[in-house]
Amino acid sequence: MTKMWKEILEQPKVLEGCLDKADAMRPLADRIRSSDIRFVVIAARGTSDHAAIYGKYIIEHELGIPVSLAAPSIITSYRSKMDYRDSVVIAISQSGQAVDVLEVIRQARENGALTIGITNDQNSPVAINSEYHLFTDAGEEKSVAATKTFTAQMMTLAMLTALWKNDKSLLEALKKVPYNLKNVFALESDINKIIDDFNDMDLCFILARGFNYPIALEAALKIQETCYIEAKGYATSDFYHGPIAMIEQNTPVIIFAPYGPVYNDVMDMYKKVLDLGAKTILVTSDNGGPEKNCRSFVVPAAANDMISAFYIAVFSQMFACRLSISKNLDPDKPRTLNKITITR
Repeated sequence: MTKMWKEILEQPKVLEGCLDKADAMRPLADRIRSSDIRFVVIAARGTSDHAAIYGKYIIEHELGIPVSLAAPSIITSYRSKMDYRDSVVIAISQSGQAVDVLEVIRQARENGALTIGITNDQNSPVAINSEYHLFTDAGEEKSVAATKTFTAQMMTLAMLTALWKNDKSLLEALKKVPYNLKNVFALESDINKIIDDFNDMDLCFILARGFNYPIALEAALKIQETCYIEAKGYATSDFYHGPIAMIEQNTPVIIFAPYGPVYNDVMDMYKKVLDLGAKTILVTSDNGGPEKNCRSFVVPAAANDMISAFYIAVFSQMFACRLSISKNLDPDKPRTLNKITITR
């Protein structure tokens, strides 16, 4: 068993551990509610940046507060000074060693912003320099391809949002995620049945919208780093504006279409690329999905698509890992990559 696959299977335990930290997070949520917060800024890179985009969606949806994704080079390369007053600034880094992300937190704290670090290392620079540290506690991640740390970051952001809003129903929905992952793991044999259909691809598109848009970006990254395939993730709304011109007969397209507010929009794209001759995989929570597609995967039903994003994220990890193995590659040790990447 590869380390990547082992760590994929560890996610129920990791996410349960995140959920157990709810009481410890309540004082932070109380502090935020009592502050005059006008906006949120999130700084991150790579996989953590995709978690940040998920955080943007959930905070804006649940709280109606604008969320911006930081451009750290504005501080580290262009030496600009940012005004972070009246904001919450969140730094997300698996290792907690991202230098540019750290500088955002430092400058924000100097401005008097409420700063939060989300890392998997309690003694890391980001953890130490943040006013509040939210420890994902995922255990050592030995595979270069991040899996359990990604969903732990998502869960931490979702819990913070639920506590900030004091939304008990969202917390209850999140508690179901670790248990329901067993139904995602059960898709392994079905993934193995179709993996050879995609073994020789050198390009693919992953499409979604809303809460699953960052999952499409993360799925593309996982395929890029473990399989060396030119995978591209897009929001379906953006795909219409140019990239769809690249679809031709047998172009591989993976579509995430869980049931929810954007379901019909995504399914319109699904039908469009089918008509264009694309070789598709449909991942949905709709049991009544298209019968003519023999490459459909049904993830657990969820209260909303902010929850189904966890299931689709894990499916994506499983697919990338199995595809890498089918190509006789080692998903644990992608070429030219290291577990900790330092950017400035």
